[in-house]
Order: sequence, then structure tokens, then C-alpha cells
Amino acid sequence: MIEFEKMVSGEPFNGIDTDLRLRREAARLACAKFNAHPSKGNLRHITRLFAQFGSLVIEPGFQCDYGSQIHLGENVYINFHCVFLDSADIHIGDNVLIGPGVHFYTVDHPREAEQRVTGTCSAKPINIGNNVWIGGGAKILPGITIQDNAIIGANVVVTRDVKQNECFIG
Repeated sequence: MIEFEKMVSGEPFNGIDTDLRLRREAARLACAKFNAHPSKGNLRHITRLFAQFGSLVIEPGFQCDYGSQIHLGENVYINFHCVFLDSADIHIGDNVLIGPGVHFYTVDHPREAEQRVTGTCSAKPINIGNNVWIGGGAKILPGITIQDNAIIGANVVVTRDVKQNECFIG
């Protein structure tokens, strides 16, 4: 099984694999085209990478690893300089506001140094419900679910699931 197939099926994968590096490079180039000249026309360079998207606004500075694992609902606003490390699925519901500099990290690395040097990675999906507001600078870690109507405070690291209607400030 190739490393991309391992990655999307949730198995451990080699993040330094040539095919994965080339896929990340293609996504970087698509993001660079949009970020250099942000317009509706250039937004297509990014959205053609996505697994799914509805109506959305993406401000410049957007970065993603692959794009193919990103699923966006309707009426999603992604502010300046957001990062989506999408080695696993990132599902974002409807009416979601994402502040500037928010990072979504699905990928993780082994705790043992010997395993890290081999390039072994794992990834867990991130799920964001409907009507969620994520404050600027927040970091969402692998495997996190944020339920409907939740608010995530600015500059927090989300290390646990956030319940419906909860305000998480760290």
C-alpha cells in the first residue's frame, strides 16, 4: 500500500515519502497562486484541492498540506494566515467563523526519537460543528471534535473535545 493510501485510511505512514512530498508541493503552489493575487478567480486554485466546499471566504495567507482531506460546509469564513495540516480529514460545518492565524493539526509524530527519524507519522481527524467561532491564533490538535455553537477563545490550544454551546478558553 502506498503511503498516501495509508495516510487517508488512518494507518501510520511515512511523511517523508516522495509521493507525499510532491502532493504537499502541489498544494503549496496552489496556495501560493491564491495568496500572491487573492481573487475569486484565483480561489479556484485552492478549492479544486478540497474534498468538499460550500460558500466560503478565504483570506490570503492560507496554507494546507494536501487539501484533499478538507471538507467545508456552507458560509465558512477563514481569516488571514490560517494553516490546515490535513493528513486526516478536517470537517468544518456550516456558519463557521475562523479567526486569523488559526491552525488545524491532524498529523502527529512518535514520542520516541528513533521512530521520528524514520519519518513515521500518524493522523487523526478534526471535526468542527455548525455555528462555531474559533478565535484568532487558536491551535486545534489531532482528533479534536468541537460541537455545534461552541466558541474557542483566541490563542488557546484545544487539547480536548469541546461540547455543544461551550466556551473554551483554555
